[in-house]
Amino acid sequence: MNLRMPLAALALTALSACEPNQAQQSAAIPFKPVASLQELMVAVIDPNIDFVWNSVASISSTEGEQERRPTKPEEWEAIRQHALVVAETANLLLIDRPVAKSGINTASGGAELSALAIHNLIQANREQFQQKAVALQTAAQQLLTAIDQQNPDELERAGGKVEQACEQCHSQFWYPGDKRPQ
Repeated sequence: MNLRMPLAALALTALSACEPNQAQQSAAIPFKPVASLQELMVAVIDPNIDFVWNSVASISSTEGEQERRPTKPEEWEAIRQHALVVAETANLLLIDRPVAKSGINTASGGAELSALAIHNLIQANREQFQQKAVALQTAAQQLLTAIDQQNPDELERAGGKVEQACEQCHSQFWYPGDKRPQ
């Protein structure tokens, strides 16, 4: 009978019991958010998702119709980097942080709530807010799949899913009272 295998298994079990799990590690080192939600949107999500959205387009002008589609490996890689930033930023939305920096207006056209009202709405519905962040990440992962397949049509479809995820969150938390015509 070979005793080395059971002893090795016992040793691995003992070592794994000594290692802190991920939840314990996270609790030991608290997050220190620097950016507000609004800053994450303006500085990180918006420019990166705009790059992805603008990579596939049908443009009508006086010169005629033009289709914009990535074709070269370096174009696909650049789009992938921007989509990856959006997917990872969804994790940053899960961290409790201020809605806006002190004194900054969150309204651009009157339909948006104040930063305090948005904060209160998020706190009262934290789980729903987190689900919206996960929905954004899921949609962004569909972008990555389309990019890895180098499929412009699927990239455009996945871009629509990201837009839908953003709008669902904004319409619930940023401007819930906005009455847009159907």
